[in-house]
Amino acid sequence: MKKYTIGVDYGTGSGRAVLVDLHDGTEVADHVTEYRHGVIDERLPESGIKLEHEWALQHPRDYIEVLTTSVPAVIKESGINPEDVIGLGIDFTACTMLPVDDKGEPLCFKPELAERPHSWLKLWKHHAGQEEANLINEIAEKRGETFLPRYGGKISSEWMLAKIWQILNEDSEIYDLTDQFLEATDWVVFKMTGNITKNSCTAGYKANWHKKDGYPSKDFFKALDPRLENLTETKLRGEILPLGTKAGELSEEMASLMGLKAGIAVAVGNVDAHAAVPGVGVTEPGKLVMAMGTSICHMLLGTEENQVEGMCGVVEDGIIPGYLGYEAGQSAVGDIFAWYVENAVPAYVKEEAEKAGVNIHVWLEQEASKYKPGQSGLLALDWWNGNRSVLVDTELSGLIVGMTLLTKPEEIYRALLEATAFGTRKIVDAFHQNGVPVEELYACGGLPQKNRLLMQIYADVTNRPIKVADSKQTPALGAAMFGAVAAGADKGGYDSIVEAAKKMARVKDEAFEPIPENVAIYEKLYQEYSTLHDYFGRGENDVMKRLKAIRQG
Repeated sequence: MKKYTIGVDYGTGSGRAVLVDLHDGTEVADHVTEYRHGVIDERLPESGIKLEHEWALQHPRDYIEVLTTSVPAVIKESGINPEDVIGLGIDFTACTMLPVDDKGEPLCFKPELAERPHSWLKLWKHHAGQEEANLINEIAEKRGETFLPRYGGKISSEWMLAKIWQILNEDSEIYDLTDQFLEATDWVVFKMTGNITKNSCTAGYKANWHKKDGYPSKDFFKALDPRLENLTETKLRGEILPLGTKAGELSEEMASLMGLKAGIAVAVGNVDAHAAVPGVGVTEPGKLVMAMGTSICHMLLGTEENQVEGMCGVVEDGIIPGYLGYEAGQSAVGDIFAWYVENAVPAYVKEEAEKAGVNIHVWLEQEASKYKPGQSGLLALDWWNGNRSVLVDTELSGLIVGMTLLTKPEEIYRALLEATAFGTRKIVDAFHQNGVPVEELYACGGLPQKNRLLMQIYADVTNRPIKVADSKQTPALGAAMFGAVAAGADKGGYDSIVEAAKKMARVKDEAFEPIPENVAIYEKLYQEYSTLHDYFGRGENDVMKRLKAIRQG
């Protein structure tokens, strides 16, 4: 009798559930639920209170709605017996965090606190704690804190500590009312099981926890702010469990809402991009996995803990047990292409796309494919949402050089595609030159499935072959694998993620190979990109930051 697991992948704008056959990883059914409240970046729901620049919140109830909508939908679509589902795993964008009370309920659910922005859940791309992040980096560097090099020398405003400190600085009452600060992935697992668990992936990459050393010291937190001295023992307390661990069993209440059997295994939470690594079958070093969507996360396994500029973190057992898991990333990729299509293409492009019966992205890709590398005369910096790696600076912004009165929309589109490839090349070079080899690339997510030109450009710019995931929902597949590990072999699952990946992961037969003549031209363009990258990104000309300061008054 066939057995199944469910993986639930929580993205920036929606959540999706995938029902997976444990025998070979076949994705039997999938369903997407758009978040009812989307990204809250202008005004709070209901009260309409205006948010300041760089805020990005979400509504926790939207996440529960994914479980109660998409999970029953995949069971219905597949027609399987719910009794045959043995486990469930989830993954999440991170750091996406929320303050909860002593019963685990979000503070924003309390009517008396709902008009206070800091009571709400902060999405990963909430950048309003940049001032706090700068101070964390400055103080950690002065003190010679050993944790800092594990994160490329800089902590991001997207991560847990900067977000917590911003809450303390701007609304200390909310901080005091908070029993725990939880990653959203851990909170959703709690809602399913009744157990508050912390997973090693988000704790390691986003809250600066280390398997041997734990969190940064009390003395460090005291140096930041005396009120933070006991943070890790109080509001970040709790045992931190490795990936694949069973967090608990699905409660009767949630089972009835989700159309599943109570008591099935629920794995500890995970990060979306990290769950994708076993989802493409990568369980050994030398293979860099790119989870490509609105942004890109770059994951790589290593055998030694090396210092790499701008990496988002190196965490022991953070991706696959037995290896050091390295992460880097780009803050905007698909988001840049979407911005261009939504805000900057002329009306005739929309009309031509409609005539051709394709969407605007497809039309632009087709037209841009007619150009050779370098033919447009354009070069761009891919910093529309700041730079996550290797500069770790959210205050940087985008740039296009070489525009003339003859420049066409498809040329700009191609330049933007190329810019994101150059950003990835920066990351690949940083790893490779610092003792963490990168021999080939794997791609998953929405972009590789949609844009062949983009993938060829990445292969040419990095001069490495790229294999593409066969799954369209790779993080959800990886989450389902961890659900199978949480259930264990005796229930029909697996006893390790390596075993699960061997059976359940797949890549497409076709790979994107570098084209030598393109590689040669892109090498020249990359050198020009690097000059601009360092000129605007390493302090020689801070015009981007000055412009932002003027805009903000």
